[in-house]
Amino acid sequence: MAATAVNPADQASAPSTLRRVVAAGMIGTTIEWYDFFLYGSSAALVFNRLFFPKQEPLVGTLLAFATYALGFLARPLGGLVFGHFGDRIGRKRLLMMSLLLMGAATVLIGCLPTYGQVGVLAPLLLVLLRLAQGFAVGGEWGGAVLIVAEHGDAARRGFWASFPQAGVAGGSVLAAAVLAVMAGTVSDQAFLVWGWRVPFLLSAVLIAVGWWVRATVAESPAFAAIQAETEAIEKAPVLEAVRRRPGRLLIGAGLKFAENLSFYVLTVFSITYVTEVVGLSRRVILDAVLIGSAVQMFAIVGFGALSDRVGRRPVYAFGAFGLAAFALVFFRLLDLGTFAATAAATTAALVLHAAMYGPQAAFLSEMFPTRYRYSGISISYQATSILAGSLAPIISVALLKATHSATPVAIYVSAACVITGVTALIARETRGRTFEEIDAEA
Repeated sequence: MAATAVNPADQASAPSTLRRVVAAGMIGTTIEWYDFFLYGSSAALVFNRLFFPKQEPLVGTLLAFATYALGFLARPLGGLVFGHFGDRIGRKRLLMMSLLLMGAATVLIGCLPTYGQVGVLAPLLLVLLRLAQGFAVGGEWGGAVLIVAEHGDAARRGFWASFPQAGVAGGSVLAAAVLAVMAGTVSDQAFLVWGWRVPFLLSAVLIAVGWWVRATVAESPAFAAIQAETEAIEKAPVLEAVRRRPGRLLIGAGLKFAENLSFYVLTVFSITYVTEVVGLSRRVILDAVLIGSAVQMFAIVGFGALSDRVGRRPVYAFGAFGLAAFALVFFRLLDLGTFAATAAATTAALVLHAAMYGPQAAFLSEMFPTRYRYSGISISYQATSILAGSLAPIISVALLKATHSATPVAIYVSAACVITGVTALIARETRGRTFEEIDAEA
């Protein structure tokens, strides 16, 4: 297919429009990832007792994390389906659909009966709703970052596209904050009986807000430009991405690998480690994750902006290799058993993670042309979710159970970060490239 020039894609939207688009991308991403992270935190805190109550603590946690992992199994499928239609009918429509699907699944989780009430039906329903969550979030990320990246200009794409990324940290902040409030205001028994449901049910209000905000933004200029020319719309954008850019799909997956794996060890497995092994209260680790995630929100935007100045590759490599080194001392700091050490370790690790996550949206967006960009970045982003994000807490708990030490977990994270760091160094620098140049190259 002949390349189609899409000059409008490289003309930045008016400042007021761009700010509204950025707000819509960030708010929606915050809400959807609040829903997704809420499940992970709850799996570490209560699901092992409510849905798998007949197992010993670490075995019950493994089973709870197994249902947590199923959400990641559904993410690649969600990425493929949403990517396909996002490249054919538009970014905005798919964003609205993912928001509704995620919200409905999360609210229904808050309404579920427990194992003690309906037996094996309870974990089965939990699995079904977790799959729906994974499918929805699989399509959310690509649309959210593209509707921002394709409204902005090439010179500041790293900065603007980092805001939806910061929304992911915002979702973690919101989930940790709500759980921390519940943990601090109700007794342990009340939290197990009904308190854990409140954060899930609150999602209904958040989804309504997100829908209203996203309904006010226009379709991205880049997609609107090719939509005006019917022949520029790919019939099978996913297949085109695989056929024409296999190397960049692999590079994208390599960039995502350690970023994905490390994040869920830092924010999900660490909850289990601190409460079950170190012996601190869930309030301590939830507050530590809350502080770390709040700092990370600003760090993500800062590193995104830095990548506009010095390049995507060096910023990304710094985060990967920095976290590879810090992972070896992370659990030693947690073992000190104090809130200060736990908060410091979590914050430092999440800031290094932000150096990867900040430039990521722009980096991946600049690897693919407009007509299959949604598909390309979704495949790259979600392909590693099974091997990295879904298995990270499970492998970590299994390593801990087998060795009674966190050292193998630290080595596991460090090795993954080295792989991603090397990938960043061999990747092609994309900073400053316009979408018109990228489309013409294709």
